[in-house]
Amino acid sequence: MKNMLQQLANNSQKAIADGVYEITEKLQRSKNNLVDEIRKNKHASLITEVKFSSPSLGSIRQISDPIEIAKLMIQGGAIGLSILTQPHLFNGSPEYFQKIRKQVKAPLLMKDIVIDKIQIDAAEKIGADYILLIQTIFDKKFANDIDEFIAYAHKKNLMILLESHTKNEFTRSMKTDADILGINNRNLDTLEIDLNTTKEILKDRNEKRIILSESGIESAKDIKFLYECGADAFLVGSSIMKSKDIKRNVEKLVLSI
Repeated sequence: MKNMLQQLANNSQKAIADGVYEITEKLQRSKNNLVDEIRKNKHASLITEVKFSSPSLGSIRQISDPIEIAKLMIQGGAIGLSILTQPHLFNGSPEYFQKIRKQVKAPLLMKDIVIDKIQIDAAEKIGADYILLIQTIFDKKFANDIDEFIAYAHKKNLMILLESHTKNEFTRSMKTDADILGINNRNLDTLEIDLNTTKEILKDRNEKRIILSESGIESAKDIKFLYECGADAFLVGSSIMKSKDIKRNVEKLVLSI
């Protein structure tokens, strides 16, 4: 599947035009600091993801109560949640995020394909602690604007997870003021996954910020492998959303370290 990245960016543009990010109610963010939670955690630091569909898998789980799912994830030991707000291909929405924010005290990441500051404004209103920015989106579409987006988010007291897929992207991300650096094991253009992506990028790690490994994580074995590669935390979505016992599956991954 080629050119998926462009399609994702186009979908965000459509969602903006459709008024998806026009939020009126303003919610408070978490009082917990995600970076501090990761640094002091003795087990695997999991950020688990509430998403019902994805471009690679299609429907992952029948759409149901996002609050119930979120609470099960927290009960299982997740230290933070990633919540999809992108309606196209992911069946996400800011409304799901708001429902969870009102019920969950843990740090929350607004997971979306951010291409416009309107989305950052929405993240502030729905009570997000973090937003996702994708290095390759800015490399291909916005040139040097990534620093401007990060500064804009920081002014609104939003933290940044900046995601890379290649060594060159990661090197560029290290030069920014992002709060957490992510490594996506999935190539967003082809949707192919390789956990060795994290291994290759972190071969000569000299970065003190938290490194989050994302995508393709299904087992305790995967967590242990990525931890040994140098990852500090792990974003896990599809494998947990597909499971019949969400709480138990989160527990197994958390206790893998």
